[in-house]
Amino acid sequence: MTEAGASPKERDPEAVSRFVELFAGQLTDAGMARMPARVFAALLASDDGVLTSAQLGDQLQVSPAAVSGAVRYLSQTHLISREREPGSRRERYRVHNNQWYEAIANREGLLRNWQSAVREGVTTVSPGSPAERRLRETLEFFEFIEGELNDMMRRWREKRGAAGGA
Repeated sequence: MTEAGASPKERDPEAVSRFVELFAGQLTDAGMARMPARVFAALLASDDGVLTSAQLGDQLQVSPAAVSGAVRYLSQTHLISREREPGSRRERYRVHNNQWYEAIANREGLLRNWQSAVREGVTTVSPGSPAERRLRETLEFFEFIEGELNDMMRRWREKRGAAGGA
């Protein structure tokens, strides 16, 4: 966004590339595989949030196979979506403005699955054992996170609604 009266800044491909590598490095440090992190950061920094495999490969200087594996992972984690290029059989990949919301919202099912598995684990260990205490605490933590996540997502929807966002 530019200030009133200011002209928009020209896009500096080298600066964008530095950002992509910086943010991808931080995502990698947080546990994401390197190539999906680079692809995600490149999409996030693209003007319209849409790039083809060829564009991603050119920008990141990687093979089509590397891009393919990365977009498969990012699609499965709901950080990007695949779509057909109009009038073509080529696919392009899109990062949505609400990608973080969608990615987090899709974690709710994962948390419920973990809770179910841990509940079963509680019944399989010796009652009163350190393992049972640890599993019960894990279950309580997952239940707490799920509740907080639901409240946080509601507050975000309210904030976005008040700001005119989606």
